[in-house]
Order: sequence, then C-alpha cells, then structure tokens
Amino acid sequence: MRLPLVLGFVLVALIGVFLRVYPSAKFTGVGFDENLYRKYVSQLIQGGLGAYPEIVENYIEVQKTLPGSILPPVRFLYIFTAYLWHQIFGTEALSALHHVATLFSVLTLFLAAAFTWRLKGPAFALGVAALISFAPTQIHMSQHALVDGFFTFWALFSLWMLWENLRAPRSWPLLLAYVFCLALLVLTKENAFFVLFALMVIIALNRWLHFGVVTRELFLCSIIGPLLGFVVLVFLAGGLETLRTSYQLSVSKNYQLAYAILTGDGPWHRYLVDLLLVSPVVLLLAIGSVFRLDRSQKPELFLFCFIAASYLLMCNIKYGMNLRYANMWDMPLRVLTLGQIVAFCAPIRRYRALILCGAVGLVCAIELRQYIVLCVQFPLYELVPEGLLRALHILKSAPAP
Repeated sequence: MRLPLVLGFVLVALIGVFLRVYPSAKFTGVGFDENLYRKYVSQLIQGGLGAYPEIVENYIEVQKTLPGSILPPVRFLYIFTAYLWHQIFGTEALSALHHVATLFSVLTLFLAAAFTWRLKGPAFALGVAALISFAPTQIHMSQHALVDGFFTFWALFSLWMLWENLRAPRSWPLLLAYVFCLALLVLTKENAFFVLFALMVIIALNRWLHFGVVTRELFLCSIIGPLLGFVVLVFLAGGLETLRTSYQLSVSKNYQLAYAILTGDGPWHRYLVDLLLVSPVVLLLAIGSVFRLDRSQKPELFLFCFIAASYLLMCNIKYGMNLRYANMWDMPLRVLTLGQIVAFCAPIRRYRALILCGAVGLVCAIELRQYIVLCVQFPLYELVPEGLLRALHILKSAPAP
C-alpha cells in the first residue's frame, strides 16, 4: 500500500477516535433509557449472571404496573458487555455503559473501513472511513450510554459476513463467523429482526442480482445463527414464556407511551426527513447515486438492498421510528455518497485526485458542522424531528408577549 494511503488512514483514524472519545455533547444528563440500562447492569453486578432470570421477572412485574413501555433487560449483550467492563476496570454501571458505547463506535469506524476495503479497495475505503469519522449520528452515539451504536457494529458485521460468504461459498470459517454475528445480533436488541429480514431479502434477490453464490450451508446458517441467539435468550430469561411475556409487554405498552406517540410516528418518508436534517449533503448524494446504479455495481447494489429492505419494515412501525435506529445505515449511505462524488469527478482530467479529496473534505466539514450545531451548540439528546428542527433554528420558540 502506498505511503499517502497509509498516512491518510492514520490521520482519519486519529480524528475519528478523537471525535468519539472526547466528551463534546452539550447534553450531559442521564437519559431515561440510560438510567434503565444502569439499573440492569447494577442488578447484574450485585447478583451475577445467575440472577438474570430474576432481573427479567422483576421487569415484567414493573412493566405490568406502568401505563407505557420501558426497555426490557433482554437486550442482553450490551448490558453484559458493560458488566464485563465493570469487572475488568471497576467503573460504575453508567460509566461502563458509556465506555462500551464509545468503544463500539470506534470499532464501527474500523469495521466500516475494513468492510469497504473488501467491497471497493483501499482508496475507496479511505474515503468512506473519512466520511464515517465525521458522521454526526456516529459521533452522537459515542457520547451517550445507548445501545444503538453497539447494535450498529453487529448489524454491519453480519452484513459483511453475508457478503464474504456470498463471494467465497462453503468457507467454514466464514460460515461460523456469520453464525456468530447473527447470534450476537439477536442477543443485542429486538431490532435484529429488521436486519435479519434485510439479509434474507438480499439472499432472495441474489438469484437476479448475482452478488455471489447462495449455498444450502449459507441458507441454513442464516437460520441457525438467529435461532442460537434466541435459545440463549430463552435460557437467560428463565424460560420461553417469560421471554415471550417480556417482549409482548414491551411492544403493547409502547402504543400507550406518551413520548412514543409524540415522537415515534410519521409517514413512510420520516427517516428521509430526519436524515436530511442531520446529513443533508450525504443523503442527497446517496439518493443521486441510486439512480445510476446498474448490475455491474455489485457492492453498491448489495448495500442499497440492505437499506431498502430494512427501511421497508422500519418505516411501518407505529410509534417506533427514531433516527437512532437508522444508525446502521450510516456506512452504506456513505459508500453510495462517495460513489456519487467519484462519478462527479470522473470527467475531470487534471488534478482529479486532488479535487476528489477536496470534495470529500468539504462533505466531512459540513458533517462536522452539523454535529456541532445539533449536539454541541444545542443540547440534543434524542434524534427526533422537533429537537432537530429546533437545533437547526427551523422551529423557534414563540417570543414573549
């Protein structure tokens, strides 16, 4: 690899890590969900892993008495990883959760670069890594003790492993890695269903789009991985009925939660509106690239199918829409964005590489500016339309009479 590429990766990594580790968010309080995660980790610290069925039972008893939904403790992997962090470093529960979220935001940056390298080569990977380094939603997730950035890592890892298995059929190390990722994805959050649906859609579309080879082993692993994660959750919860009850209460009570009703609803294009508010240039370039896709652009089609299939479900969840859940689209969107920038620069003869770097740098600067406006100058915590509109001064408080 050439020295400029090496230096570029080092610079992007240093900037990306700094933006995630440095505490820049203006909102420094403890959110409602963060407080619940802290409670679950504290209970795990006190009772150990053997007490997990009791934690789930306590959640069920409390949830039955509440008018609205609270997040369930069956988002096991994030809670357990924070518990391990406490055991190793001795940090209190909330700090452990925050450190885990920050760590996995950093790991997502490196994962995105590695995944893109496998898709499009080192030069393209550097451009995507730069765009991901400055992505407002990625930085935002690193600043708070929330599960969504952690979930993004496992969603992208699962997507990457599907790509590798399609390109190298019947490779047992890759198949085992795929099963492992899918199992951990299910153990992380119930949103795994959206990812699993998208992966199965990609496998189905492979018949026409020819991303690679779908083998019987790959299809079976796509079932075995989630099933393995589900079985582990059943044991952790203390039984199938307990697990079913916890999910049923969480979903049904969400329809009565005032905050979900106020912020989690909207039309099918709700996510497009939110993304346009946060990363307008990235979204517009990504949409532009979709209109020039053809069957020769396998990596871009693969990522677009993932976004489209998961979007199809996510935009139809009543009172369940939030831009945090779309965090897993950040890397695919930026691959499409960079592809459009490259297409714009293709007719240029002289100084093409320099102009391309300048264009990527300009988008990165705009993205960083968006993060500063939203989360540093304005104390944005939840990525919901009203907060985004107020942070951008589109909505303003009425003047005093």
